Amino acid sequence: MTTRETALRVALVAMGLVTTLPALALITSYALEWTYGVIDPEPMTLALLQHRGMLQLLLGAALVWAAFFPPARRAAAIAAVAGKSTFLLLILPDPDLRADLAPFSTVVDLTCIVVLSAYIVWSTSVRVEGSRRA
Repeated sequence: MTTRETALRVALVAMGLVTTLPALALITSYALEWTYGVIDPEPMTLALLQHRGMLQLLLGAALVWAAFFPPARRAAAIAAVAGKSTFLLLILPDPDLRADLAPFSTVVDLTCIVVLSAYIVWSTSVRVEGSRRA
């Protein structure tokens, strides 16, 4: 295994595991307090945030799976960039929402977006180059 492959696997597993953290809301609502600043949410808000946690669990699992199953990498990377970008685009423009968001979440999501976007561009260029040679 090359150094590049090892680094990519480590990055995908790390991003995947961190992405799954919102799933803790399925176990304890305290997770909503330290990640989103939500204390004692209304039942519908709790259900929606727990549902988001489940979706994040699935996305994180896809990233971890992609670390060991290369054909899934582009799809998992595109899904993660789309999901994380949408979340930040919904939250960051609103100062009130932004104030409640843990800075860790923003930094991690932005880092994932940059790293995964770079992977998408790189993998696309490799595919294009490979098809030119064929």
